[in-house]
Amino acid sequence: MKKLVIVESPAKAKTIGQYLGSEFTVRASYGHVRDLPVKKLGIDPAKHFEVEYVPIVRAKKVLTELKTLLKTSTELYLATDFDREGEAIAWHLTQALGLGQQLATSKQLSASTKKPGASTKKPVATGRMPVYRITFHEITKPAIENALKHPRTIDAKLVDAQQARRILDRLVGYKLSPFLWKKVYRGLSAGRVQSVAVRLIVEREREIAAFKSVESWTLDSILKSKSGDFAAYLAKEGTTAKLELSNQKEIDALKKKLEKSKLEVEKIESADSQLKPQAPLITSTLQQAAARVLHFSAKKTMKIAQDLYEGVDVEGKGSVALITYMRTDSYQMSEIAKKQAEALIAKNYGARYLPDRPNMFSKKVRGAQEAHEAIRPTDFAIRPDEIKGALTKDHHNLYNLIWSQAMGSLMAPAQVKTTTASIKSDAGTLIGRGRELVFDGFMKLVPDVEENYVQLPKLVEKEAVTLKKLDSVQHFTEPPARYSEASLVRELEKRGIGRPSTYAPTMSTIVDRGYVTKLASRFTPTEVAGIVIDLLVEHFPNIVDYNFTAEMEDKLDDIAEGKRELEPVLEEFYTPFAKLLAEKEKSVDKKAIVEEATDKKCPDCGKPVVLKLGRYGKFYSCSGFPDCKHTAPYLDDKFTKDEEKEIAEEVKENCAKCGGKMAIKQGRFGTFLACTNYPKCKFTKAIVIGSSVPCPNCGKELIRRNTRRGKVFWGCSGYPDCKTAYWDEPLAEKCPKCSNLMVNKKSGPACSQCDYKKETQNSEVKTQK
Repeated sequence: MKKLVIVESPAKAKTIGQYLGSEFTVRASYGHVRDLPVKKLGIDPAKHFEVEYVPIVRAKKVLTELKTLLKTSTELYLATDFDREGEAIAWHLTQALGLGQQLATSKQLSASTKKPGASTKKPVATGRMPVYRITFHEITKPAIENALKHPRTIDAKLVDAQQARRILDRLVGYKLSPFLWKKVYRGLSAGRVQSVAVRLIVEREREIAAFKSVESWTLDSILKSKSGDFAAYLAKEGTTAKLELSNQKEIDALKKKLEKSKLEVEKIESADSQLKPQAPLITSTLQQAAARVLHFSAKKTMKIAQDLYEGVDVEGKGSVALITYMRTDSYQMSEIAKKQAEALIAKNYGARYLPDRPNMFSKKVRGAQEAHEAIRPTDFAIRPDEIKGALTKDHHNLYNLIWSQAMGSLMAPAQVKTTTASIKSDAGTLIGRGRELVFDGFMKLVPDVEENYVQLPKLVEKEAVTLKKLDSVQHFTEPPARYSEASLVRELEKRGIGRPSTYAPTMSTIVDRGYVTKLASRFTPTEVAGIVIDLLVEHFPNIVDYNFTAEMEDKLDDIAEGKRELEPVLEEFYTPFAKLLAEKEKSVDKKAIVEEATDKKCPDCGKPVVLKLGRYGKFYSCSGFPDCKHTAPYLDDKFTKDEEKEIAEEVKENCAKCGGKMAIKQGRFGTFLACTNYPKCKFTKAIVIGSSVPCPNCGKELIRRNTRRGKVFWGCSGYPDCKTAYWDEPLAEKCPKCSNLMVNKKSGPACSQCDYKKETQNSEVKTQK
């Protein structure tokens, strides 16, 4: 007879199994074992939101095996993750295994434990096999042993909070999605968090479209002194801020003054400052850092972090769990871990790399669980370089990021000396700045790649300097950038929308549902995203309201903390929502949303032709549908008039396979040519618009392509072997700053990778606005 321990994954079971003796059997549930039914709502609001849970298909075999093991087990320990989701999995296991009445109560637990730290050697005398809940934030032998010594009951408040989120998401998804099918088209979906995320992306795109670039001019120079050359700029009077003027004429007048002026060092000032280390990583900052440094998606980051938490095989050590639990919003770190890291810092880098006072980090965000720990190595002594050969490249890179950030958070601040030189001239004051890294501190492990440490030469007051180079530089203000995964996570977290554990699945969902496309690591909304968001904002404002969504997260936190109860929170949301939905199903007119009048007449019946929005974009349709089924593809501004003529000529050619006529079709990947004898003949032909620009990576031509939702981009004709792609039309020239390909943006030619733009300098022609 053995004690049974149930965890979520086989990797976690394997790691834990190494730390437990022969008296234990460790098995995995493979995640959730029950959920709401797929083909129906599964919730009855009229019966106090009674929920129908059913076994997940893939879990049936697992449950059968676990029930068999229970027959020969003396005790059951539920060791699922220690967040709301893990608590819910533990509860669902007891229900699915028929053990709901066998959960140990708080009273039984206290009776079975003699004193803090004492081992529970005998089962609780209840006449049945006892069921315990154990939790730990790291999978190490001491943590597992300590958890077994301090079992607890299942936390009903956490389970209720998880159920409330699941029920709310199901009510919104299963009630509002069919509304979108009726009023727009089938296949769309809505969600509490996903719809708000899409709204952020849509509104940012509209900001970009409405943005009007503003021109400005500055004067930049290279000055020569006895000790060396240095850069300086003309400052605004009475300040050290760079002078910016609105037109070239004014700046050129100052330029002429400067060219004739004597230059003298008027003042030199130095200031010391500290750069403090950043906090150790939590779920949201891990996703942001991995996106920024490693170019990982949030989904990929969380998958690899899960592997590192559950255990990876390391030669000579077996399965080793390398990091603590990766779903956390706390910056805390255990004293034992801190002391180990501090000892390693002193040993490897010297005592001066330890701060005079411990670095303190606080996260004042609702719902932050301060009892949890930040993401850190389970053992700081396991250096990333020592196990590089045992990990995949991605696993090593993420572990290195976590290890370095956790170590760096415990190190001393960096010391920086900033020197500012003021140079007097007839045109005003020129400012030269230098920065010197006096002491690297935490940057020994976490380099600041964004800072440029360039020292000024040794200048003295009253020293004469000469003008070596002077440029009048034209600038244009840039529109806000489209959201990347990192910046979207940051924005959602700042607004209190969703929780870190929901960010990765949310971003996967909005791409999979076709609301956004992702190219060059940035989100761009599709046309239907704007239509759906406008529809929701007008008719269901609470669903996509930023504050309302954040307040709902607070209510879920209240349930977890025992300050609110599940049913009143659900009732408060659902009653007005259901009433509004019933009203809108009657009053909202689909034609007003997805149809647009044209001046065309149907060639089959003579009725007006309308422009409709369908699953694969816009298309022409007879207004007499369904009596008349005439449709035609819609060629929007993706094609120039010359290109449309070329396409018209290609349509005249016969099918290369059967000789039949060809027609223009609109598909999920854009416009293409297809045989009219379909389905007997399935010949298709892509419409290729070339750029005559060779791919910088493989040399093949860059051609115009379409995303799944019709968004135009330029990609390599060598795809899928070469995945080079650009949103903007490529130009046959390289950036003089970084040598990457130039592209034609709205504001004019610019680099596809860095911030370089073709600017007018001196007497050059202005860059086209």
